[in-house]
Amino acid sequence: MTIRHPELTVRPLLAEEWESWYGTVDVAFGGTPEPPEERSLWRELTEVERSLAICDGERIVGGGGIFSLRLVVPGGAVIPLAGVTMVGVLPTHRRRGALTALMRRQLDDVRAAGEAVAALTASEPAIYGRFGYGQATRKVAVSMQRGKVRVHTPERQGQVVLRLADPRAELPRCEELFARLATRRPGTLVRQPGWERVAVLDAPESRGGFSPLQLVLAEDAESGELLGYARYAVKGEFNERGAAGAVRVRAVQAEQPWVYARLWEFLLDLDLTERVEAPSLPLDDPLLHLVSDVRHLTPRLVDALYLRLVDLPRALTARTYAQPVDVVLEVTDAFCPWNAGRWRLTAAPGGPVSCVPTEEPAELELDVRELGAVYLGGGSLAALAAAGLVRELRPGALEPASGAFRSALEPWLPHGF
Repeated sequence: MTIRHPELTVRPLLAEEWESWYGTVDVAFGGTPEPPEERSLWRELTEVERSLAICDGERIVGGGGIFSLRLVVPGGAVIPLAGVTMVGVLPTHRRRGALTALMRRQLDDVRAAGEAVAALTASEPAIYGRFGYGQATRKVAVSMQRGKVRVHTPERQGQVVLRLADPRAELPRCEELFARLATRRPGTLVRQPGWERVAVLDAPESRGGFSPLQLVLAEDAESGELLGYARYAVKGEFNERGAAGAVRVRAVQAEQPWVYARLWEFLLDLDLTERVEAPSLPLDDPLLHLVSDVRHLTPRLVDALYLRLVDLPRALTARTYAQPVDVVLEVTDAFCPWNAGRWRLTAAPGGPVSCVPTEEPAELELDVRELGAVYLGGGSLAALAAAGLVRELRPGALEPASGAFRSALEPWLPHGF
């Protein structure tokens, strides 16, 4: 892909250029530098060999990187994921084709690396659809008034003790529990070494008036086994009526429903607070069924992960399907033309999956962006068809294909990158 302005080039980043490169990305995102603690962590996690610089002559004016991540797909398999990150161009160098050239180079590199899918979290979603990224996960943000919402606790299957602890000191135990739960839900990132620190990142400058990160552990009363945990922070506020503080929930994890409910009971009963905020929950989070009055959750739907099929047949055969499917897909892909064409997808629950080129008549017509949107099992082909984004060419082909792509649990991205 040629940049319209020949003075701009895209090339691999050099290790000694990281500070300049990252500072350029900071400016592209508004110019507010990150706190040293956050900047240091992202420096350690950056894969310089997978990072690109956009240059005007010798000067870096933009760039982007890739994290080598591991993604849970429907069926519980964990596949390599190219996590696209730190993409930005200085405002003085936009509208010149630099971003398009960067995305072209990135996707070519991802394909050469043998990764079937790429994904990103979008600062501006409208930008990435034209590069084939579809909205693959969403999240729900809720705010609850203390005293207005009670939590129904399922039948207890033991005795649990709640204990406050240091979030960093207990990180290894919490990560063991997170890892056991990770493959249950598509969209989850199985954390690689170093990424566990993202879960407890807590720079004072980023707290927004809230306390340092808190941790409550739910442990078995007899054995001391960790059954669940919640990370949160508290903001102390007072008004003419008295205490009006807030609780911001970072994460709640538990294997058993009754332990999960007990942790939410704790969060909804902290003294000197009147509201609890949870900015990122799955669309089908158990909390939505545990509360006494869902109207007091004031939920807000938010987009999260945008996914792109880089190697279409490898991606579609890496996951399982909820019901039998045998469908011929006519796929358009203007940016990665090797994916374009007619593909026959066949699968049965628990059986092998096949996706091969075919000359048979197409039954569904769609863009690779829509395949990315349903790849993790959220949304549906039928809903996209209702929006005019999927076309049924053979009557009766849409419904079984749409059901096959669905997953038992809604996909969810637990943290950004």
